[in-house]
Amino acid sequence: MRAVVCIPARDEAERLPRLLRSLAAQTGLPAGLSGALRVVVLANNCTDGTPDIVRRLEAEGALASLALRLLEVRVEGAEAHVGTARRMALEAGADWLAEDGAAEDGVLLTTDADAWAPPDWIAANLAALEQADVVGGRLVIDADAEIAPALADLHARIERYWSAVRALEDILDPPAHDPAPRHGDHTAASLAMRAGLYRAVGGLPAIPCGEDNALVARLTRAGARLRHCPRVKIHVSDRHEGRVTGGMATEMARRAEAVRAGGDYELPEAALWHGLVARRAALRQAWRQGWHQGEAARRRACQSLGLDAADLAAIESEPCPNDIAFVERAHARLEARAEPARFVPLDAAIADLEALARGLRAAA
Repeated sequence: MRAVVCIPARDEAERLPRLLRSLAAQTGLPAGLSGALRVVVLANNCTDGTPDIVRRLEAEGALASLALRLLEVRVEGAEAHVGTARRMALEAGADWLAEDGAAEDGVLLTTDADAWAPPDWIAANLAALEQADVVGGRLVIDADAEIAPALADLHARIERYWSAVRALEDILDPPAHDPAPRHGDHTAASLAMRAGLYRAVGGLPAIPCGEDNALVARLTRAGARLRHCPRVKIHVSDRHEGRVTGGMATEMARRAEAVRAGGDYELPEAALWHGLVARRAALRQAWRQGWHQGEAARRRACQSLGLDAADLAAIESEPCPNDIAFVERAHARLEARAEPARFVPLDAAIADLEALARGLRAAA
């Protein structure tokens, strides 16, 4: 087995060394991992000496346990964004695996230059991939300074909200390939997948923001089993000024502003998740009806959910290998037509989600 970690880095001279040292200190690697852990650093448009820092670490022997490829590139104009850089890093990693004869079974991992990995990050990802096709790592927020109690409380309440959403999934549409306990993160800070699958879906979309979610969507719409293994964790920065509008830094700034201003932090209401999860369960049942009762039964079930013949033709323009692919493709079409979500204060949303779960369990 071969694995390569792919890291886009733009002006990360201060934080990248911590990540590289954490990768050099990985433990518990499986005996089947061939050779040193491979790492690609794609230093793009750097002006702060990031490549020089990497070379210095190598010269000092701090990265001796790694096989490192440092690529310095300049991306111009509208293409100069993280989506382009991450795609270039992943493509370089996939090429490296292909050179080593591991174009299909080699493992691609990606993370952010300002993150750092616990000692078992690689081992936990590889173990999770034995029962999955894609693995997302749980984000552990690492504060540069002591977190104010009010902000720490907000972090905890937001986690409680998402745990309540997952509880609805476990009641209404439990994912067999992603059993509880699980987290809900699958961001570019920690993703792992087989190189052959990555290439089969066309790779990561080179878009300015949300490239990680777009890649995961491509993978799951192809039928990939996405696992949120609780053992896979990555430490991420809580900095409020990031490289991307709408990324992790934007979210950290939003939370800090909510605490500073004393206003409500809002998230989608419980009813949205109830309807969404129930619809996914119904789509999954429609897929199974097709197998057990015939295609006509599936089409009738889909029609009752708002999918017409044109929708089904688009969904099945490429074969659906499993229920995951069918549900993800159908859900995407229905979601594109849905009304915008209604946002409510966080505490009200949590209370409604937890009450809904209690009612559903009682009814069952």
